[in-house]
Amino acid sequence: MAKPNNTEAKVLPILEPIIEEKGLELVDLEFVKEGVNWYLRVYIDKDGGVNIDDCEAVSRALEVKLDEKDPIEQAYILEVSSPGIDRPLKKDADFVKYQGEIIDVKLYKAQDGSKQYQGRLLGLEDGVLSIEEENGNVVKFEQKDIASVRLAVIF
Repeated sequence: MAKPNNTEAKVLPILEPIIEEKGLELVDLEFVKEGVNWYLRVYIDKDGGVNIDDCEAVSRALEVKLDEKDPIEQAYILEVSSPGIDRPLKKDADFVKYQGEIIDVKLYKAQDGSKQYQGRLLGLEDGVLSIEEENGNVVKFEQKDIASVRLAVIF
């Protein structure tokens, strides 16, 4: 639920028309350093899920535009992929689309002795996320206190 960093903010207007043209949804964009390498990661989706051809098409189109506009100063590795079955929920529309689904919530600091919660998504309203735990308790979280929200993977 973090705001895009400066590099992500520069890449977003380049990326969005590519995603839109291909009929895809941008799930997430991140520019992170892991070890000695920087990674520009683009997560895309569509109804029915994305395949390798979708990822390749976005990657190729984005590479061309990034080479042309050169908005990133340091060397980086571009990765385009599906968000996976434990998809992150970041946009307000995600919380509407996945209302009623089981989600995992991770907090920056403990609330009532825990930093991790799981429950049925009730909604996000005025910066407050509500879930219903398995035992029926309704728990609310301030959006500013949430580190991440993902669809739960239940076996």
